[in-house]
Amino acid sequence: MIDVDHVELYVGNAKQAAYYYAAAFGFNITAYKGLETGCRTHASYLLEQGNIRLVLTTALTPDHPACKHVSLYGDGVKDIAFCVKDALAAYEATTSRGGNGAMEPSEAEDRYGTIRQSAIHTYGEVWHSFVDRSEYKGKFFPGFEPIDPPVNRINREGDCGLRFLDHAVGNVEEGKMNEWVRWYEEVMGFSMFKHFDDADISTEYSALMSKVMSSGRGIIKFPINEPAPGKKKSQIQEYLDWHNGMPGVQHLAFRTDDGINSVGELRRRGVEFLHLPDTYYEIIWDRVGEIKEDRAKVKELGILVDRDDKGYLLQIFTKPIEDRPTLFFEIITRRGSESFGKGNFKALFESLELEQERRGNL
Repeated sequence: MIDVDHVELYVGNAKQAAYYYAAAFGFNITAYKGLETGCRTHASYLLEQGNIRLVLTTALTPDHPACKHVSLYGDGVKDIAFCVKDALAAYEATTSRGGNGAMEPSEAEDRYGTIRQSAIHTYGEVWHSFVDRSEYKGKFFPGFEPIDPPVNRINREGDCGLRFLDHAVGNVEEGKMNEWVRWYEEVMGFSMFKHFDDADISTEYSALMSKVMSSGRGIIKFPINEPAPGKKKSQIQEYLDWHNGMPGVQHLAFRTDDGINSVGELRRRGVEFLHLPDTYYEIIWDRVGEIKEDRAKVKELGILVDRDDKGYLLQIFTKPIEDRPTLFFEIITRRGSESFGKGNFKALFESLELEQERRGNL
């Protein structure tokens, strides 16, 4: 696997969702597939920012899988696709090691060349596609046509600075985390990068456990969470409850080189983030020490800071991006740190619990 190729989300209304992602998060809508291009089953929009590619797909017919998916789970991630040198070899290797095939190797072509693709199932209803672009020179996939709608002008006036997908976090049922850790090790050839237990991620009321899986080159990282026993319901269990009991992708973390600029621009566009108590900043600096960014600005924007033995990071989490308390985004800047903000887990968990309480789900 070379890198993440794209992330596809199934949504109820791709046209409206694309506008929201463009206006709020700074993605450019660059290609489209639908009735006007000859596709009569679904409509898809390609959104790009830096090296991030998101595809928003909505069903046009009741028998398209996006129709049932949205009905059961709401908007959410369907496919985290990988760019590979050989889609057939990737499919054969993973299925021979126990992977369950979702799409047999196939080809699609147009005047720009040929794309080869295959896919396997991972947790819940999520797929991992394998995409070979080595013989394709088009914009994205056959069937997509380039577009440049007026909403893209907003992004020419102010850059959100999101560069690439840092990690994608999955939520699974209690007792299933180690099963999926083994799956990523045996089927995908990943290794465990970090491990956090309920002593690391807990409050008085709730807890979770997490293991971070990483590809061989360390480019692709997938934390896997499961709920841990607590006095009240954890954010992971809340996700599972509102995701119809089905595991799925909890959040996507987007890397930026300038967290101050990115978060400031996102807030200006109306993106809502989790609120931190001011007391967080009364104790954080003794632990974190000096940073490149202005401390006052970090506090003003509500950004969390953490340090490990290799450096520090800045991170902030949006509120859920839809009405169900499921999918959200993280904005992260790494200044050498390879961790995931372990020192922030308690403050983050308490902020999430406040939101859960407001929703009546704690």
